Amino acid sequence: MTELLSKRITIDANICHGKPTIRGLRYPIENILERLSSGMGIDEILADYQDLEKEDILAVLEFASQLVKVKRIEILAA
Repeated sequence: MTELLSKRITIDANICHGKPTIRGLRYPIENILERLSSGMGIDEILADYQDLEKEDILAVLEFASQLVKVKRIEILAA
């Protein structure tokens, strides 16, 4: 894990049911990714969440990037 991730992304069973969050705050990574994927820019997110920093958003993107680095994805039969 990079230094950016280790300082910015936290996982605590007592916060947001153990989902990865930003700096132990109650901002799950998935919520920030949803906002980015909906077209919101970093500055817009920072304006809405004033206790976040640009480096937090960059850490979210790096975290997501690390998660998708897999050799292959298999589709499970329903």
